[in-house]
Amino acid sequence: MLKLFNHYVPSTTIHQLVFDALLLFVAVVVAFVLQVRLDGALVASVVPSAFFFALTMMILNGALGLYRPGDGRDFRQTLTRVGMSIALSVPVAYGIFQVLPWGEFAHEALELNVIALLGFVVAVRGFTMRRTGAGVFVKRIMVIGTGADAAAVEHALSHSENASLQVVGFLPSGSCDEVRVDPKQIIRFDGSLLAAANHLRVNEIIVAVKERRGGAIPLRELLDCKMAGIKVLDLSSFFERVRGQVRIDSLRASWLIYGEGFRQGWSRAIVKRLFDLVASLTLLVLATPVMLLTALLIVLEDGAPVFYRQERVGQGGRLFKVTKFRSMRRDAERDGKPRWASANDDRVTRIGRFIRKVRIDELPQLFNVLKGEMSLVGPRPERPFFVDQLTRDIPFYAVRHCVKPGVTGWAQVRYQYGSSVDDAINKLQYDLYYVKNHTLFLDTVVLFETVRVVLTGDGAH
Repeated sequence: MLKLFNHYVPSTTIHQLVFDALLLFVAVVVAFVLQVRLDGALVASVVPSAFFFALTMMILNGALGLYRPGDGRDFRQTLTRVGMSIALSVPVAYGIFQVLPWGEFAHEALELNVIALLGFVVAVRGFTMRRTGAGVFVKRIMVIGTGADAAAVEHALSHSENASLQVVGFLPSGSCDEVRVDPKQIIRFDGSLLAAANHLRVNEIIVAVKERRGGAIPLRELLDCKMAGIKVLDLSSFFERVRGQVRIDSLRASWLIYGEGFRQGWSRAIVKRLFDLVASLTLLVLATPVMLLTALLIVLEDGAPVFYRQERVGQGGRLFKVTKFRSMRRDAERDGKPRWASANDDRVTRIGRFIRKVRIDELPQLFNVLKGEMSLVGPRPERPFFVDQLTRDIPFYAVRHCVKPGVTGWAQVRYQYGSSVDDAINKLQYDLYYVKNHTLFLDTVVLFETVRVVLTGDGAH
């Protein structure tokens, strides 16, 4: 995994994106050389423009999820993802042709050839990503421990977007270790930890044992491994890197206090606020026709009111009124008792079910963003009744309130619809990752992921 602007990105994704960008760059330059007479000045213009074109196309498709490993994704999902990438990248490619310096002497046949090549690269990459192999960039991982934490590490790696991570085995941390992993993968080695790591050609060691005292973890031997160039990670750092979440069950207050991240500086606040204002105003202008049509359909099906306002908990625990399109019946909570909203809630109207699926019901919250009560990206705001309950039941739940709530968030694009305390715990783990690592780069990633989820229905809801 590579860390870009505090956000972890699978290294295989970067390698494949760079390879495809270079392939497209070389193909564009070759196409110009073969079809257009180039002098020195034109070559100096074509090369940087071709590089910009190739890199822009690959970043766009990467943001749309083309490079996300499928791990058995079915053919229909793959076809949908490839089709969406081609449908969006081809118009963008044509627009770039018109504004780059070589657009004025690139004739139509050349444009069609380059765009056809772009479509070919996207299609090939999309279908090869259905079953991504580890390739030559394999990182061999040894896990210390054989219990529930070790099993959780194995599960996380087997479902990781980074196919280059391979578990070579599990080393018991003591004679009394419970066994929750495949016994065939337990390592039996009489020598030191460093000797075992060298013997198995290990690149990383994951410490999947919580007991840090009484000799359960060989700290001296772990230090020897680290001095020998082998990366050593604890559970919190591992899950943050591989799953994009901060696990509650392996989290300690000292890690929050002394670890990196959780910075809430004024410069970040100013940049985020400016980004929210520009982006929300742009989205409101573009979404006005959709919002007017939605309002009309809600009135036709279930009458007024079109909107509903509800009290939610914002930054610092302050209360505010969130505005959304009404997606439930007017008598959804006629008994006055708050209830979790679920994915197949029978209180949802027909129009409401559709606008919730494609996130149209969230659009009026852009006005909350303009007022400064919310941000475009952040943890979703909850009702005070549920916040009080979750704060009592879940450790560190209040940490999510140190940033503004968002219209969309990292938890929303990484986890399905939440309708219970267990779901709230899982979503909090993603929210904590966002609070710890939030940057403009991560906000942009979340917005692209939101577009992908809405257009393809692939992933979280």
